[in-house]
Amino acid sequence: MKAQLNAYIQSEDAREQAGFYAKAFGGQIVSVMTHGQLPDAPADMQNKVMHLVLEVAGGNVLFLSDTFASASGGRAVSLALNFADEEEAREAFENLAGGGTVKFPFALQPWGAYHGEVEDKYGIHWQIVKQ
Repeated sequence: MKAQLNAYIQSEDAREQAGFYAKAFGGQIVSVMTHGQLPDAPADMQNKVMHLVLEVAGGNVLFLSDTFASASGGRAVSLALNFADEEEAREAFENLAGGGTVKFPFALQPWGAYHGEVEDKYGIHWQIVKQ
């Protein structure tokens, strides 16, 4: 299997936190997608960050999103594996789900990528993506 590993930070204010990291490490916000860009998003979620890409320290990439629960403890960071192959992504998702808990099923999403979230049996939160 071949994949790229990215830290995915769940934040109470993703834009503010990304700005802090951009200044601290040198970098820039590459893109921001809000829940309001998806069909039928509730009014109170319109401006919440669904996915933010931040490039820091010479090309390293961090992902951030607003969370709707406390951003402390083990859920504050997710490990995101980005696969080029859908079958490999699906296999990795199913392997991690063994003995764990599926948080969001691996499926094609409105933004055009396959995505699923699982907490493995050790309590680590994973996002599996095939773009």
